[in-house]
Amino acid sequence: MSSCLPEDIELIEKHEEILRRRAELLEPMESRRQQLKVMKRKQVEVCEAARARNTTLLQDLQKIEDRLRGRPLPRPDLLALETRYWASVEESIPAWENFLLGKGPHPTDGPEQPPRRAKQKPSTAKDRGLPPRPRPRTAR
Repeated sequence: MSSCLPEDIELIEKHEEILRRRAELLEPMESRRQQLKVMKRKQVEVCEAARARNTTLLQDLQKIEDRLRGRPLPRPDLLALETRYWASVEESIPAWENFLLGKGPHPTDGPEQPPRRAKQKPSTAKDRGLPPRPRPRTAR
């Protein structure tokens, strides 16, 4: 039995070393698990807040739609004018896109010449609201 004792002691020491290393490894794993739980709880809170916001927005949109349905439609000529306006806007989007993105020149500027001002008529004193000029005097 005396021969078993040193082997048992060695096994007990190995067992204690294994338990110590296990405890060392479990500590960071447990702290990481706690961090994940906290992150998950925060994510759930953020999702619930977003869901509440979305619900509120949908309700607001529904109220607006209900109010708009109660309004009478605009006159047919105004409706046609509005339709033509939006069609022209959609047609001109490609021409304006580069300018609005800051990647190109103004669409009305020609590539070969700078934009010109409209010619103005020579103005007279009457046009500017000035009193008439005195008549030249004649020599006597």
